[in-house]
Amino acid sequence: MNEYMIIIRFITSFNEEFVNLLPNQRIQINRLMEKGIITSYSLSADRGTLWVTLLATSLEAVEKTLRMMPLFKFMRYDIIELMFHNSPVYAQMHFSMN
Repeated sequence: MNEYMIIIRFITSFNEEFVNLLPNQRIQINRLMEKGIITSYSLSADRGTLWVTLLATSLEAVEKTLRMMPLFKFMRYDIIELMFHNSPVYAQMHFSMN
């Protein structure tokens, strides 16, 4: 698997259709995160840009994943294959009864 960074810019203002699709977008993102496909998902404060990192076998697989998103028709994006993406691992503390 390769890791990719996708920089997404929304091409519309927040019209009614866009706003109505937001809950389904969030559901789809959560599903992809649970499956380990999306590894990070960040939204700019002005809500105009998303940064997504995801795992895929090819650029075509990245495109296929993006097309599954409810907000796809409102997106313009760049896909960048990453050499690596470091992020801290947050592990739960394990307590010993010893």
